[in-house]
Amino acid sequence: MKVAFDSRPTKDVRGIGRYARCLLDALRASGRGEIVETRDPRRCDVFHAPWIDGAQLRPQVPMVVTLHDLIPLKRRGEYLRTGIRFKLRYLAVQRATRVIVPTQAVARDAVQALGLRPERLAVIPEAVARIFRPRPEAEVDAVRECFGLPDRYLLWVGGLRSPDPRKRVAELARAKRTMPLVLVGPAGRWARELPDVQLTGQVSDDQLAALYTGAHALVFPSDEEGFGLPPIEALACGTPVATCDVPALRETLGDRAAIADIDDIDGLVAAAEAARRPAPPPPEWTWTDAARATWDVYREAVGDA
Repeated sequence: MKVAFDSRPTKDVRGIGRYARCLLDALRASGRGEIVETRDPRRCDVFHAPWIDGAQLRPQVPMVVTLHDLIPLKRRGEYLRTGIRFKLRYLAVQRATRVIVPTQAVARDAVQALGLRPERLAVIPEAVARIFRPRPEAEVDAVRECFGLPDRYLLWVGGLRSPDPRKRVAELARAKRTMPLVLVGPAGRWARELPDVQLTGQVSDDQLAALYTGAHALVFPSDEEGFGLPPIEALACGTPVATCDVPALRETLGDRAAIADIDDIDGLVAAAEAARRPAPPPPEWTWTDAARATWDVYREAVGDA
């Protein structure tokens, strides 16, 4: 089987980029078929858009789309500037032969909001990249010195170039706490104006693994997620996690994290500060498992066509 894989999102520093890079590597390592990095699916058996921006309105071969969430559709008022673009992309998703989602929570949203039939959906969770593992004390000390961090701190990881209402970073910065709060990710001007936080900017994966390892806990205040990679990455580095009670995070983490009420940011921070090591291990699902499941989806898509 010859698969056209739209690899453009592999350059993205956000979770979508992590998904595309890890899945692409695992698909190739599986040896189950040929992967061609292209958004032109001609002369291929199936086309995979691992992000909604790559979904095609008139695909020339069976198309598989990974739908990470439906947040712009569910919260239209917060995503007005991207509304028309997403309207066309969601139409393209509706025309896909198969749609991959990371959680049952997103699958339910896809059925309700897009009218997709459940049999066209495949729930394939994301996984921890191999680079995320507990780092030795010397690496942790080095990254603390590099960014001027204290011995104990709470950590948040994500994109900070522009405000994202569902991430609630500003609310987190204002919450009651006794530990310093470190925000990791490429930052815009608005983030640099947040009170009483330390910013690292964009970091390498090795630095991020050391930052996870050295943190007292990861605090994750999102009130909507499709999956949530930072929590399982933190667990893989031995760091406790505190999140808000949203369906996808509860599904992904189970009892591996302290879960606070969605409207109680102060309680979330208190849970993070009260966390103790050792943290539970992350889910056992791997990118190799995800690649096997994705190859099965490709074959189903070709068979249906």
